Amino acid sequence: MRHTAPDSEAPSGPRNDWQTLKTLFPYLWRYKTRVVLALSFLVLAKVAMVSIPLILKHIVDDLSNGPKALLAVPVGLILAYGVLRLASTAFGELRDAVFAKVAQRAIRNVALETFNHLHKLSLRYHLNRQTGGVTRDISRGTRGIGSLLSFMLFNILPTILEIGMITAILVTLYDWRFAVVTLGTIVVYTAFTVIVTEWRNKTRREMNELDSKANTRAVDSLLNYETVKYFGNEQWEAKRYDHALERWEDAAVKNEISIGILNSGQSGIIAVGITILVWLAADGVARGTMTLGDLVAVNAFLIQLYAPLNILGMAYREIKQALTDMERMFSLMREDAEIEDAPDAVPLATRSATVEFAGVDFGYDAKRQILHGVDFRIPAGQTVAVVGSSGAGKSTLSKLLYRFYDVGGGVIRINGADVRTLTQASLRAHIGIVPQDTVLFNDTIYYNIAYGRPDATREEVMEAARSASILHFIESLPDKWDTTVGERGLKLSGGEKQRVAIARTILKNPPILIFDEATSALDSQTEKAIQAELAQISASRTTLIIAHRLSTIIDADEILVMEHGRVVERGPHRELLAQEGVYAKMWALQLSEEEA
Repeated sequence: MRHTAPDSEAPSGPRNDWQTLKTLFPYLWRYKTRVVLALSFLVLAKVAMVSIPLILKHIVDDLSNGPKALLAVPVGLILAYGVLRLASTAFGELRDAVFAKVAQRAIRNVALETFNHLHKLSLRYHLNRQTGGVTRDISRGTRGIGSLLSFMLFNILPTILEIGMITAILVTLYDWRFAVVTLGTIVVYTAFTVIVTEWRNKTRREMNELDSKANTRAVDSLLNYETVKYFGNEQWEAKRYDHALERWEDAAVKNEISIGILNSGQSGIIAVGITILVWLAADGVARGTMTLGDLVAVNAFLIQLYAPLNILGMAYREIKQALTDMERMFSLMREDAEIEDAPDAVPLATRSATVEFAGVDFGYDAKRQILHGVDFRIPAGQTVAVVGSSGAGKSTLSKLLYRFYDVGGGVIRINGADVRTLTQASLRAHIGIVPQDTVLFNDTIYYNIAYGRPDATREEVMEAARSASILHFIESLPDKWDTTVGERGLKLSGGEKQRVAIARTILKNPPILIFDEATSALDSQTEKAIQAELAQISASRTTLIIAHRLSTIIDADEILVMEHGRVVERGPHRELLAQEGVYAKMWALQLSEEEA
């Protein structure tokens, strides 16, 4: 399995554009009827466009016969010219209209699947990623799909089709040299475009990487706005950001220079090709092997051919860039999920849960083991508290129970079933947590509490807020329930955020509760009020309390004392005091601190 930080570097190794296109194709083929219909309109539009110079030829030849020919110009040719002009535009618009839903729905589906896949990836992956770079990759990737489809259907395919038709006409109706010069010019033009574009794509990829880095630094700095202010490091952050922008600027200048080289070379190749073809046509008229109408027709063919061919160069560049952007986004979708449901996983369905840790070993990496043979059992409806110094592995227990990580050894069971045999969705639906560090969405207080159970009624949300002793606070706000909490909840105090977290966990109403130092940010008076509520809430639920203040867990059915990832003492509060061991020393220390 791969666990990488995807936002900092482009995918390593040669990029496989065909693999990227193969990944995209199924999203388009879901609407194959529309795709086929759009391609049919494309062909009809080009047939009409290629027929226009042939009509012009006959009109000019008729008119060149003398003044009397003005009266003899077939009305049908004039009408045909107008109809073909209209048809080429109408079929083109129909093509665009039919394909619009295919393109937009493909973009929507890819973006949604990427979003869903990111949520399926492990906590380890998300701790390594940087949000700014990932979101930028998704944004550029979805735009890349739109660019690819637009240029492929509206520029590349029409141009290739038109080249084939015009070449066939030139070979059939005129000297073979016309076709040779036309194809030769196209080959030289395409080869030059490909070579130069491949060279400058290195600069474009460097620009993308530096753009992501600059954006990541900006987002990271703004998310940590308060920390920046605490240390007065605004200028330091500006210098770091400007350093990234400076490197991006250098790459952007190189990119602009390379565009000038590419455009100049393309224009020169086209100019040479057109000059040769016009000279051949003029020579044919002078020799009498071609009519004036033939000269007009050849010139019209060249205008029709080289105008889109000029766009073809730009289209190729955009397609290559789109493929680069899409490949980065699809690489996110290929990222392996560390934690996956077993093929035969079953849903957990119970209101009475017994939790058991049996010989659990775990380390976040192979070099540093956190837990060593942890054993304990929480019978249904009972409460077990875990205490210990910082870094003892207490919070790791909750992450393993949620199955954010899999154990390295031993097993975690719920009602006797290994959690690895249960579906992750059902497992997490049965657990509610109030974390120490509460992070809220930048939305209203109502939204953040209702997030515990989005389909809950307003009355149920208000009751949950009342149980968490936050209802009075909400009602006192000017905007009440519609008050926005700010980025990551920064508009609320630590205690207010924790009460919101408690309320949404109450609203979730799970059979298993985890309180990870749930009242650490509360004052003593509020803590006592909420402790009574938490005791009532957890009375009939299986509860794991990770505590710092020992006074909050004296009523627990069992208390585990952890040191260096091992359970060194266990038992009820009074028994542990009587042992005069680690717990008793912790208790005495906290009492002395409170007295002081």
